[in-house]
Amino acid sequence: MDATTLAAFLAVDLLLVFTPGADWAFTISAGLRERSVLPAVTGLIAGYAGYTILAVAGLVVIVASSPVVLTALTVAGAGYLVWLGWHVLRRPAALAASEETAGASRRQVMLKGAGISGLNPKALLLYFSLFPQFIDTTGGWPVAAQTGLFGTLHMTACALVYLTVGVLARTVLKTRPSAARAVTRASGATMIVIGVVLLAERLAA
Repeated sequence: MDATTLAAFLAVDLLLVFTPGADWAFTISAGLRERSVLPAVTGLIAGYAGYTILAVAGLVVIVASSPVVLTALTVAGAGYLVWLGWHVLRRPAALAASEETAGASRRQVMLKGAGISGLNPKALLLYFSLFPQFIDTTGGWPVAAQTGLFGTLHMTACALVYLTVGVLARTVLKTRPSAARAVTRASGATMIVIGVVLLAERLAA
């Protein structure tokens, strides 16, 4: 695989990663909670790791080509985002952080992160539609190896960007409780909107 292909993939992938969405909203919310940034990002990356394994195994194509599976995944992911967004709206991070124990909070945050990325049908379509455009079936690298490399690059980009977003959210907003509550509520509302849009897109398809 040549450097030009990798550079082109990274350019497109970074553009997608830098686009705010459910991952950003969750990371910002987690950044306002004590010691929650790393577990949140770990959970998000775990969800993408699952997609990478599916892609390497060739199962992404099978799942993406099944309307029933895609619909079920969309409904589950959309419902989860709406539920999580409503939970964030009801209990802003600036207030809820002091009410949770550190150990339980880290576990819960990591599981929520894995749920957000793992149940997001947009991630499945990203792996299914973006990766094939850069895979060279005539080169010396096996398709599985190329897919694994792209998945690793995507997860690395997500980890770096989301960690930065979470740390900045904590640094900038932690000393401003009113601003922190406003941003947290905006993050929760974003999750709800994204969940509703995902559900509407699938039902309209």
